[in-house]
Amino acid sequence: MIHAIKVAQEERLFAGKSVSVAVITRGRPPGYLRVAFSAVAGLLRGLWLTLGYFWSPEAIVTRQYPENRATLQLTERFRGNLRFKFPNEKAQEDHAAFIEQLAHETQTHAHVAADLVREENETRWYHNCTGCGKCQEACPNASIKVFTRQGEILEDREVDRFVWRLDSCMFCNACVQACPWDAIEMTGGFENAVYDRRLLVYNLNRLAGPRINYIEEEENPEVRKRMVERRDRYGGQVPLNGFALPNLPPVPMPADSDSRAVDTDAQARLT
Repeated sequence: MIHAIKVAQEERLFAGKSVSVAVITRGRPPGYLRVAFSAVAGLLRGLWLTLGYFWSPEAIVTRQYPENRATLQLTERFRGNLRFKFPNEKAQEDHAAFIEQLAHETQTHAHVAADLVREENETRWYHNCTGCGKCQEACPNASIKVFTRQGEILEDREVDRFVWRLDSCMFCNACVQACPWDAIEMTGGFENAVYDRRLLVYNLNRLAGPRINYIEEEENPEVRKRMVERRDRYGGQVPLNGFALPNLPPVPMPADSDSRAVDTDAQARLT
């Protein structure tokens, strides 16, 4: 063990040039008794903390999951399931009010009610995603695949399907940081246990179409309906729809299924 007790400034030669350096004087290392005493003192401090929890069990901070599932609150920096963000503040406020009312009517916690209705509330399906693919490029292990289409109304690139592989995601948050439109976010969802890995590969978006601002600028409600198209959670280029992935075989689909027929070109792009 080296202890710095004094720093001295000296001039020394390096490559023929005089350089001012700081020289640290090495102190005398501690004796064996001092090292042993420090080790025992650290051990006693840890034991004292444990004894404190033994005498005062109400002070224990261990979370009793799943008994406290209804009131469990995770930290803001926790990285769980990836999802499309609410497109604007109004959508966020409307959704929060809806959740509060539902939680009151069903006598459950707000965070439990939110997990149940987010997928079914159609007014929250609009998004800010443009299908630029920056998140796909930033993903270090190819857990994201963005399929785009040419918009019928705007005649521009639009997101068609945003496929996420939860089974291989490292939750590194690189996709969220790379998104230039702030369209996706990591949530506190962590209950993802399934019996089939293919259930962990699905579409994040529920609507195929442009960003919400283009939809809101359109005054004709009929044109608005034509700008977007419904997307299912397990529809399109996912294993449950007959598409093979690396180390993840597809689910065989009926031969007469037109909407779920395997598109070999799309499958090649996905793999």
